[in-house]
Amino acid sequence: MENQSSPQPQSAASILDEGKLYQYREMLRLEQNLPLALLAGAAAAIVGAVLWAVITVATNLQVGYMAVGLGFLVGYTVRFAGRGLDMVFGVLGAALALIGCFLGNLFTLVGFIANDEGLGYMQVFLGIDYGVVPEVMIATFSPIDLLFYGLATCAGYRYSFRQVPEAEILANAAK
Repeated sequence: MENQSSPQPQSAASILDEGKLYQYREMLRLEQNLPLALLAGAAAAIVGAVLWAVITVATNLQVGYMAVGLGFLVGYTVRFAGRGLDMVFGVLGAALALIGCFLGNLFTLVGFIANDEGLGYMQVFLGIDYGVVPEVMIATFSPIDLLFYGLATCAGYRYSFRQVPEAEILANAAK
């Protein structure tokens, strides 16, 4: 009996031209835009923080998943605006997501103070003594917040990178 083996599929590495792959990666890196990723990601963090505060104040419930949603929003915004492949885009997304979480809690505190005191939100925001903000943030911090801040930071990192489809890579770097 003859040994009839079926042809093995070629691995991606065996069908890629390393020189073309290098050139394609460099072309993609030239499309990266870190300043735009920073601006758009910061705007997304602020918008996400405002939404977080509005929902929390309106429902009178602190929903930890808002932090995760903020992380996704920031990450996807950094990805879309920055078109980044390099690690700096992930670090940027993670940092902005974490900052957005802190802003979400700050804006929530401002909302609760404004409602309790019968003041406008901007009036409270502009008149707040920012020297006591860290103390108030620590006093209202819960250990479960660490979990949600961590998840938001991970989402901000993970979703900040440009995704290049394998078909596109093969089309541009095949032998």
